[in-house]
Amino acid sequence: MTQIHTGGCQCGAIRYRAEGEIGFPHVCHCRMCQKAAGNYFMPFGGVKHENFTLTRGEPAWFQSSDTVRRGFCRDCGTPLFYDGGHDHVSITLGSLDAPESVKPDMQTNLARKMPWFAELESLPHEPGMDTTPQQAVEIARSSRQHPDHDTQHWPKTGSEFWI
Repeated sequence: MTQIHTGGCQCGAIRYRAEGEIGFPHVCHCRMCQKAAGNYFMPFGGVKHENFTLTRGEPAWFQSSDTVRRGFCRDCGTPLFYDGGHDHVSITLGSLDAPESVKPDMQTNLARKMPWFAELESLPHEPGMDTTPQQAVEIARSSRQHPDHDTQHWPKTGSEFWI
């Protein structure tokens, strides 16, 4: 049975579908990925072009180097794609509807990896900072974030809630 992966941006303007295995799932620590993500690293996995389909919208593209362009949503800014001109497009694993379904099995560009990452598991946890179920319902009612599944209509209208 062929694996089907769907995903998209935070606001729902861009949606995609990837069929088959997502190859080379990895975490990149290079400075360019850090800047593109606004984060310490960027998780990616590759999908052959023939197995990849945009199902809603068109991404904007930034030519981040002579050989690489990065696709993102022009409405909400979500980084979505890395296209290095090969036979595949890399998708940001966090943009998948089920990001837990693809586990990175490698890291790249370790020279820029944050030296304190190994300490994250030992950081204290503040339970009072966790979202309660009631808060989650209230947040969902006012959220403009697209749900983690395909929808017929975008954006939501009227009294539709994505809970």
